[in-house]
Amino acid sequence: MAILAEELKAPTRRFAVRIVRLFRALPKTDEARVLGKQVLRSGTSVGANYRAACRARSKAEFTAKMGLVVEECDETVFWLELLIETGIVRAGKLTSCFVKRMSFWPFLLHRSERQEESDW
Repeated sequence: MAILAEELKAPTRRFAVRIVRLFRALPKTDEARVLGKQVLRSGTSVGANYRAACRARSKAEFTAKMGLVVEECDETVFWLELLIETGIVRAGKLTSCFVKRMSFWPFLLHRSERQEESDW
């Protein structure tokens, strides 16, 4: 568990950095700021919640915290899609940056599911 945990900490942190950079680059309109703050909150909490899950004291705590990580990932995708669909951000620019950065998503899901099935 420790090796995989360390392997996923770095990509989730890099993702948070990209989210912060995206927020800084958004237009200075009210709607961009409102949506931007949402994606900033959810996107940066992915890594923070993942780190918290890695420090879980029990299987149940780990499962609960990984559930938060998965929820925050999904919420981030929602806000990113909304930024594109409203025309605030061009799809090509956002997609190329974040699809690559969210490559950890399947690993988080797999880790969460695998941990639920295994012994703590």
